[in-house]
Amino acid sequence: MFDQTPEEGRPGRAPSINVLGGVLEPCSTSPVTGFYRDGCCNTGREDVGLHTVCVVMTAEFLAFSRSQGNDLSTPMPQYGFAGLQPGDRWCLCASRWKEALDAGAAPLVVLEATHVVTLHVVSLEALKQYAFRPH
Repeated sequence: MFDQTPEEGRPGRAPSINVLGGVLEPCSTSPVTGFYRDGCCNTGREDVGLHTVCVVMTAEFLAFSRSQGNDLSTPMPQYGFAGLQPGDRWCLCASRWKEALDAGAAPLVVLEATHVVTLHVVSLEALKQYAFRPH
């Protein structure tokens, strides 16, 4: 699943490819997201949670996540985390997105910014059903 050779000098990182087969686009720099806090849903061996799904937060999903024990909306200044609001983009764990899908609370997905490794957890068809389409 992960590249055996360093990508741009980073051993253990998966190639930056999105679920559509193209170059992985940035998810968000405000707030800064990603397991590596590089604004992209990049992943690697140390990212056991697979923070690979770029989503657009909704109030419904934030409430669902809080009910599952992962409060993403409350600020935690000690970690430099301002808390997420509806409309914010964020790299979400693939398994959490699947849980939300199964519960009817899945947020929209930015396919171009969602890492291909996500397809080990969720089908492309399911992701496409929730594809974010900017107006």
